[in-house]
Amino acid sequence: MALTRVLITVKTYPSLSTKYEELVCTAGFLEDGSWIRIYPIQFRQRPYAQQYKKYQWIEIDLVKNEKDFRPQSFRPVSHETEIKLLSELPADGDAWHERRKVVLGKVYQNLSQLIAESKEKSICTSLAVFKPTVVKDFVVEEVEREWSKEKLASLQQLNLFSSAIEGKTEVVRKLPYKFSYRFEDNGGKSSTLIIEDWEIGALYWNLVAQFEGDENKAVAGVKAKYFDDFAKTKDLHLFLGTTFEFHLKNAPNPFVIIGTFHPKSITQTKLF
Repeated sequence: MALTRVLITVKTYPSLSTKYEELVCTAGFLEDGSWIRIYPIQFRQRPYAQQYKKYQWIEIDLVKNEKDFRPQSFRPVSHETEIKLLSELPADGDAWHERRKVVLGKVYQNLSQLIAESKEKSICTSLAVFKPTVVKDFVVEEVEREWSKEKLASLQQLNLFSSAIEGKTEVVRKLPYKFSYRFEDNGGKSSTLIIEDWEIGALYWNLVAQFEGDENKAVAGVKAKYFDDFAKTKDLHLFLGTTFEFHLKNAPNPFVIIGTFHPKSITQTKLF
């Protein structure tokens, strides 16, 4: 059995699917520097010893996901396929340098070029590192606060909400807000893309707990981190990925933000 070695850089916030249960989209880099998407994975139902972190190397038995036309899309051989956790690239010391070497091999700065590549069948780019020229705003919008009753009823019948960590049945909490970046690329094109990273959801819920349920303070805290810190003081890059539905339907822009890469700026690194 030939295992695939992947450096995990993306974990999206868990979503519910009546077909595939509660799932996390995972993506990262192969040893040759190319992107790979691993989907579906029932992350929270995995034993703790298989719950990988971002910037951790893993080994897993993968096959091409034949239900997904995107060339970067693979899936575990089965839901029971073991994930072997390997070394991590932490964020302290020289680790950002090590992360940069992996992540910044190919960086897009023009969104129109990236979208064109996604629509070109011979290329079909569906994962990319993107460097915005300027981040203009951090947008917060209220959305439905609960999962649909129909979807919950369908999934609960199959007992699909078991959390391996907590040892009890529960559904992942739905985020009541949608967070997005509004930015310009190097051609002056302005875009607003939703952020679907696990970390932004976790940050929101941690702040809600910290501020004793005050959502306004929690939202302000998320904006302070993602806009005032990441966008204004760090060397912010965005991990972009296409959604299967909008890529298949040839949408004008099939990409969403599936993660952020925010080391200190080169100037900061040299100074400190």
